[in-house]
Formats: sequence, C-alpha cells, structure tokens
Amino acid sequence: MLRRIYGIETEYGITFSLRGQRRLSPDEVSRFLFRKVVAWGRSSNVFLENGSRLYLDVGSHPEYATAECDTLVDAVAQDKAGEAILRELVDYAQGQLADEGIRGEIFLFKNNTDSTGNSYGCHENYCIERIEDLSRLEQVFIPYLISRQIFTGAGKVVTNAKGTTYSMSQRAEHIWEAISSATTRSRPIINTRDEPHADPEKYRRLHVIVGDSNMSEFATYLKLGTASVVLAMIEDKFLGTDLSVEAPVAELRAISHDPTCRRLLTLKDGRKMTAVQLQAEYLELARKYTEDKYGNDVDDITSDVLNRWESVLNRLAEDPMLLSKELDWVAKLELLEGYRSRDGLAWDHPRLQLVDLQYSDVRPDRGLYNRLAARGRMVRLTDDATIERAVENPPEDTRAYFRGRCLRQYPESVAAASWDSVIFDIPGRESLQRVPTLEPLRGTKAHVGELLDRCRSAAELVAALTGHE
Repeated sequence: MLRRIYGIETEYGITFSLRGQRRLSPDEVSRFLFRKVVAWGRSSNVFLENGSRLYLDVGSHPEYATAECDTLVDAVAQDKAGEAILRELVDYAQGQLADEGIRGEIFLFKNNTDSTGNSYGCHENYCIERIEDLSRLEQVFIPYLISRQIFTGAGKVVTNAKGTTYSMSQRAEHIWEAISSATTRSRPIINTRDEPHADPEKYRRLHVIVGDSNMSEFATYLKLGTASVVLAMIEDKFLGTDLSVEAPVAELRAISHDPTCRRLLTLKDGRKMTAVQLQAEYLELARKYTEDKYGNDVDDITSDVLNRWESVLNRLAEDPMLLSKELDWVAKLELLEGYRSRDGLAWDHPRLQLVDLQYSDVRPDRGLYNRLAARGRMVRLTDDATIERAVENPPEDTRAYFRGRCLRQYPESVAAASWDSVIFDIPGRESLQRVPTLEPLRGTKAHVGELLDRCRSAAELVAALTGHE
C-alpha cells in the first residue's frame, strides 16, 4: 500500500441497567470498568502492550486508540482488538459490581450517539507531510469525506423536526463546521489542532472526526484505504481540480438522509452530482494517479482497495441493498426493514430503536453485527486468531513495536509512555531517561527486535541506545 501511518480512536457508549432501568450513570459504571486499568498502570490513561492507548475520556466513557499501523489489515485488527479488550474489562467490572451487591448488567456499544442526543466520536488519524496551506484539504479532501459516508456510515434511526426516519450516518447530525481547531464546541469535519505526535518539522497528524464507528471490517478497511489514496494525491499535488462543495455541512446531512444515494449535491463550480458520482470521480483520478506513478508495479493492497472501491460504487448506483454483507448502514437497514415488514412497525417504534442499538453491542452473543458475522452474513477481512494476536502484540513495522515490547519486558522500569517517547526510571541514575520515538517508521521489529531480545533489563537497553554502558 502507498506508505501511510494510520490510527483510529474510538469512544464507546456505556450504560448499566436492570430490566431496562438505568442503575448507574455512565461515569459511575466507567469507573468500575477502569479499576482494572488503574491496576495495570496506576492511572486511567495507559498504554498497553499491544501499543494502543486506553483511557477514560472526560470521565464518562472509555476510549481506545489503536497503535500506529502502516498496513490496512493491521489497522482493522487493532481496531477489533479494542472491542475485545473492552469486553474483558466489562466482564471484570461486572464481577466487581456483583461483589458489591449492585444488580444489573453493563452494556457497551461501539456507536456514536446516546438516547439523550449526545454524540461521541470515532476519530481517524493519518500521518501526512507537513502541509501549511490547508486550502488543498478543503478543496479536495472535505468533498471526499462528505460523500464517502455512502460506504462508511454506521446507520441510525433519527428523529428530528421532520419526524423519525433512517439516516446512513450517526455523526452527520452533530457536525457544524468544515475545518476548525475545536473538537467538541463546533465539531468540524477536520480538526486542525497541530499535534503531530512525531517530528513536527516533517509531519502533520490529520485528525478526522466526521466518521462513524464501524463494526464492519470491510467498511473500516475501505474507509482508511480510500482516504490514504486521496491523501497521496493531495501530497503529490496530483489533483488540480477544485471539487469544493457549495455548502459542505448541509450537504453532509442531506446525503446522510438519503439511503437511496440518489440526491444531487452542488459543487462550487455549479456542477450537480450524486455522492456516488462524486466518489467515482475520485476513483477515476486514483486509478490514473497510481498508473502514472507506479504503472504495472502498483502493489496488491492498493489494487485491492481500488477494486473494492469500484465494486461498492457500482452496487450503490444499482441498489444499495446489494451491499448488506459489507456496509454497516445497509446491513442495519436490512434488519430494520425486516422487522418493519413483518410486524408493520413505523420508524418511531421503540423496537426499531432497540435493534439499532443492539447492532453495535460488542458482545458476541448479544450484538447483532457479531451474530451476523458469526453466521457468515458479513464480509470479514481478518479472523479471530488475527484479532487475538493484535490484543497481545503491537504491529511489527511501526514504532508501536518498540513501545509495546518495552511495556511487556520492562514494566517496572517504564515511568511513562507516550506516542513519541518512552521514559525509563533506571536505578542508579539521577534523572529519568527519555527515549524519543519521533519517527513513526523506526522502532520496528526489523530495527530493534534483536536489540530488545538481548537486553535483559531496561538499564541494558538504555545503555545500548545511548552508548553509555
């Protein structure tokens, strides 16, 4: 694949209830959930041995940030590993609650809205070259993000002034600006806060907060893969055409409200086209870009992304329901329409809202997505063994490998860890020893694996790295 560092931050919805009645607030049950995390790292904000970060966001719900990945399959597996890690914490917290005589059940959802209208995010991070002129992102990347919800949306039964209906995106209703440095006050499509978590002279971390949380591995794969190709075209200044949309936030919501994918959106140059047609323009440009740059040497993963992208767009143009095994919003819509047809339910029926919620339940036996996947009714790009490895191990070809191995081998000596450094507390040294990890593609297994294998202590490792035996 065109070389790119990816990461996904997922905020999970959580509740604790008995027979449908809430027993504890989200922040109260989250604190039970994080008792084990605090035991792991003496904090509710920790890095794990698989290179990921787990923390209690604003004190009310758990958030999992994947390790840095430079392959799509690693990114998908790391994202799914987050679900497995959170399920383990739920089981632990359930036992803690029972021990204290608190009856009820914890429910954990990989979704983006709660019953009171609050929204929580699924943020994508892409390591890109340092672009100071962000107008290129506004002209090219934002129209891509607005229209890509036709294959990345998680689906949602929504109620607004016009009544209750079905929307393909959960986040679209909660986005208010195209570009902004804020994340909660204005909720932009792209957040411009400049925190590269890498060498600031070379890199920018593009923080995308418009996306939905996907249960579908296929949707996550296509979301990251197509974005990577579009970003490569932007970085190489291949895209000279301004594809800006006339009213980006309004069009974002309008597209979401049209599961037929037939609605026309208006570009600033006056052209009108559907979201499918706009995505097809990006695909055509992507094929030309990869052909011009790589010819017949384009790698298999890039070719796979382009081919899956084309297949999805063709079927969306024909009939979106043909994608019920690949896309979350279509799979969920098929379930909901089944109940509506069988029982004659209107969109505002409570049972449909329950089905909507149950789709994103992370438990294998209760979550509707997981039950569909277990029956072979959802396309998978990993398997259970791959996900289990991602729970325990970091990706081997990014700096996450160094961080994860250090946390596993020298847990008592790691004073702190962050995305761009590991800090050691070495006996006999007056000050803490900071090892910077500013290059995302250094600290890999190929780079430091042998070194870590032979260093039996953190003191040996730091001595080898600093040259001070």
